[in-house]
Formats: sequence, structure tokens, C-alpha cells
Amino acid sequence: MSLFHRMHRHLDPADTLGELIFGLIMVLTFTIGARLLVEEGPTDGRELLIAAIGCNLAWGIIDGFLYVLGQVFERRRLASLIQAVQQERDDTAAMAAIRGELDGDLASLAGSQESDRFYASIAAAARARPAGPVKITAGDLRGAALVLFLVLATAVPAALPFLLIEDGYVALRVSNFLLVGLLFVVGYLWGRHVGSKPLVAGLLIMSIGLALVLVAIPLGG
Repeated sequence: MSLFHRMHRHLDPADTLGELIFGLIMVLTFTIGARLLVEEGPTDGRELLIAAIGCNLAWGIIDGFLYVLGQVFERRRLASLIQAVQQERDDTAAMAAIRGELDGDLASLAGSQESDRFYASIAAAARARPAGPVKITAGDLRGAALVLFLVLATAVPAALPFLLIEDGYVALRVSNFLLVGLLFVVGYLWGRHVGSKPLVAGLLIMSIGLALVLVAIPLGG
């Protein structure tokens, strides 16, 4: 099982990609912005990286909380749909409610008769399902912990050059290079994971990431 498949047991693939890119962009905004905005005097790379890691830690905690909130909201929304189906006496209306929720994506590949049978089975299962409270699950907490880990882990490679290189300016530039390279690596691996062209995906993610950094810096990000 690949690393991405293991992560996706607890976190949606799109969320994983977003958190990795977000974390890398956060650190790049600090490291690149330091030299673009501060024209006089040397840049204290170590203080800069401590600030970047602290920022990623804070945002990782916030993103983890938002992840749990989103999971609970989604289950509450589905619970409301199930309750509406259970209270609906008209089978046609119940199927219409389910169709409005599930139409699109893979469901659109089936014909009308297959779709009707599918929606009818969902309606029957919903009516047979006992109503229960919506709670925060252990899976939600594992997903939130993974979000925090991903955002925080992206700051670690940025700190490595400062442990190996004494010259702060050179270490800062090596750190920038590593982060840009990681944007490419993330895009490359993701392209291979989803069956796209890995090289194109890597270059695209790297370019978009750099563009977002250059947008964030003048806006105070």
C-alpha cells in the first residue's frame, strides 16, 4: 500500500493535497518574503524558520479543528436527508430527494432504470436505519491529527539547511530551493496517483504554488 493510500484511510485525497500545498506555501511566503521585503541588513534565517514553523503549527491546529467541524457538518446534513426520507410517505418524492443528493459523478454513468433501482434501494435502507445522534468519531480525530502533521511536516525540510549550513543567507536560499522542489515532488506523486501525467502535474503544482506565494507576499501573507 502506497503512502498516499495509507493517508487516505483517514483523509480525503483532495484534502491531503491541499494541506501539503498550503503548508509549503506558508513556509515559502516567510522565506521568500523575507528577502523581498527586507532590503537592509542580514536576514536571521533561524528566527525566520522558527516563526514559519510556529505559524504552520498554529494553522495546522486550526485546519484540524475545521476538518472535524466539516466532518460533523456533513454527517448532520446526511442525517437530515435520512430523516426527511423516513418522514416522506411518497416513494417518488423520497427518491427525488436522494437523486438530488447523489446525482452526478459516478451515478451519472448508469442508465435511468439502474439509477432508479439504486435510489430505491438507498431509500429503503434509509427508512430501515434507526435515527442516531451525530457525534465526533475517532476517525475524525485521526483525520485532524493527520492534517496537523501534514501542515507541520512541510516546515521540517525548510529547517534542515540551517542545521547543516552555517551561513544564514546560503541556508535560506537552499531552504527555498528545497521547498520549491517539494512542490514539484508533491505534484508529481499526485499526478501518478490519479493517473495523470506526473511531470506535467509536478510542474503545474510548482508553478501554481509559486504564483500564490508571490500573490500572498505583497498582500501581507
